[in-house]
Amino acid sequence: MRDPRIQKLAENLVGYSVDMQPGENVLIEMIGSERDLLNAIVEEVGRKGGRPFVQLTDKTVQRAMLKHATKEQLSIWSELDLARMKQMDCYIGIRAGENVNDLADVPEQNMKLYNSIYSHPVHSEERVKRTKWVVLRYPNASMAQLANTSTEAFEDFYFDVCNLDYSKMDRAQDPLAELMRRTDKVRITGPGTDISFSIKNIGAEKCSGQKNIPDGEVYTSPVRDSVNGTIAYNTPTLYNGVTFENITFRFEQGKIVEATGSDTARLNEILDSDEGARYIGEFAIGFNPYILHPMKDILFDEKIAGSLHFTPGQAYEVTDNGNRSSIHWDLVLIQRPEYGGGEIYFDDVLIRKDGLFVIPELESLNPENLK
Repeated sequence: MRDPRIQKLAENLVGYSVDMQPGENVLIEMIGSERDLLNAIVEEVGRKGGRPFVQLTDKTVQRAMLKHATKEQLSIWSELDLARMKQMDCYIGIRAGENVNDLADVPEQNMKLYNSIYSHPVHSEERVKRTKWVVLRYPNASMAQLANTSTEAFEDFYFDVCNLDYSKMDRAQDPLAELMRRTDKVRITGPGTDISFSIKNIGAEKCSGQKNIPDGEVYTSPVRDSVNGTIAYNTPTLYNGVTFENITFRFEQGKIVEATGSDTARLNEILDSDEGARYIGEFAIGFNPYILHPMKDILFDEKIAGSLHFTPGQAYEVTDNGNRSSIHWDLVLIQRPEYGGGEIYFDDVLIRKDGLFVIPELESLNPENLK
């Protein structure tokens, strides 16, 4: 008998997250071996009159392909998958891999080619811009290990997070989105961090379960050349299967002019992928009440209560600052007291301190009001 929590999640993904309509084509991509949720989604798409298409991806096979990939092979691979994506109205991506480090030993040059020739046109340009999409993880022993919990405890946590009342969260985000749209100057302070930039006329977008599950952020983008100062991230991050810690950026007129971390050489190699990689494409504030600690999974970590992320690389078109890049690397700073605290100011007014919103119109986004 299927876990009713899985059925509820499938219904939310199809009916709420991608808002599938009868007759639409839905690509469901499963990375990993989990089948219960995949089958539930396929059945739900069919029940609601859609047309499901399935892509099964094994990370170990993908690793073998990428280790020996050529530019010509990647071009054909991209052309084939891009043609399929252009036929899709909706995309649901489920990540349930057993080892987050499966791609760690793929040569960096091959990963750069993959990101620019395959991921950028297929996902960044076509899927993100032209389909109704949502991506999510699925709980397994590997994820539980990253979260330092038992598998059963992680499953309970996962379904609390993923089956949250996102329509309620959506309404609670309105005041923050409106405030961000009216704001010019942003300043962020905390241990090792003092950074300022403008978000004037960039706009702001709510994230409440339509693109990511779990969700819980409002994002914008800094005016490209306005960023100055230093930010010290305090959350481990994975990029192409490699873990980075203690990343610090120093900015001058929008550009990262100094970058250090646990692997400074590799960090700078990534930032040198293209011109846009050293500029910021997203600034977002996270507030999912159930996600409190990092687990090296960005779909969870960027939504941590009391966090923000400040992202080198590609800007989203809906909050566009003109930055273009083959990368989009969400790096997270948690500002709750146990992580060192910190402040966010909008136009010199303190709006969040130590992870909690302190002005009345935003208090609906504090954890006790979202659960």
